[in-house]
Amino acid sequence: MKEVWKQGEMFKLPTSYKKVKNIALLGMGGSAIGMHFIKSVFADELEVPVEIINDYKLPALVNKDTLVIASSYSGGTEETLQAVSEAKKRKAKIVVISAGGKLAEFALRQSSVRAKSNKLPALIFTTKNNPCKQPRMGLGYSIVGQIVILQKAGLLKKVAIQKMMKTIEEFDKKLGVKAGEATNPAMQFAKKLLDKSVWFAGSEHLVGNAHIAANQMNENGKRFAGYFALPELNHHLLEGMVNPKSNKDSLFFILFNSNLYYPRVQKRYNITKDVLAQNVISCEIYQCQAKDKLSQACEVLVFSAYLSYYCAMLSGIDPSNIPFVDYFKKEMAS
Repeated sequence: MKEVWKQGEMFKLPTSYKKVKNIALLGMGGSAIGMHFIKSVFADELEVPVEIINDYKLPALVNKDTLVIASSYSGGTEETLQAVSEAKKRKAKIVVISAGGKLAEFALRQSSVRAKSNKLPALIFTTKNNPCKQPRMGLGYSIVGQIVILQKAGLLKKVAIQKMMKTIEEFDKKLGVKAGEATNPAMQFAKKLLDKSVWFAGSEHLVGNAHIAANQMNENGKRFAGYFALPELNHHLLEGMVNPKSNKDSLFFILFNSNLYYPRVQKRYNITKDVLAQNVISCEIYQCQAKDKLSQACEVLVFSAYLSYYCAMLSGIDPSNIPFVDYFKKEMAS
């Protein structure tokens, strides 16, 4: 976070980028979840629509008035490279954020011999502060980097990055490996999740966190996990708890609750837990402690990262290795 924030101080965007009518984030997996965080936390501030595109193709809404943020941690994500090429043809306002690779080369190739200023703006980070090299654990780069881009485009007001880092440091002490299990909910929850499929749910500013938590549990914990948003799940999912009968043995729900949610939304959390209990399905509510929306989102980032890590440790798994994803990419490349 500190590294990319410092780089962002020198980052510039053309004036024309401040007149966009919508935002399209191009990215896959860990390279896209930063915008899920931003879209949820800053929903009350972002005045233009945000579309997160996890595909090769672009929707019709992407045009010359669109700010396209092409995000690929490695710079080699084939879906993103294909989509950004199409965005260029549509004359969209493109910004690249990456650690290098073909995506960074794409940005540089757009410069002309006579006017080097025509190259696409690119925020390139080094990854030196993410030694495991996994995008899902380098979220500081994508979250802060994308915040910087949106601020430079005039789409976000000044964000308290230092406060974010302070919050993360605070909850690292409460949820990290040095914290005792008696006061560490991430450790306590992890022990309850053994042999369970994990489903996360959040509302409003924490919906993005629920998505991130599922992503990290899939890749770090090697565990089947997904996410839902409240109140939407109350309108259909509760009836799906009846079958199959194995649900009571295989499912575990973690609900991210907040005293900052709309009051009627807050009420839904205990009732949802009650309905799950009636179906003999395990559930825990994580009640946020931080005082504002951005800080709570940072708190839950730390919680979900450690939760997935502890699940891996309890299962004797190396959380950094992703053999099936690596195999899939190898087969696609052959």
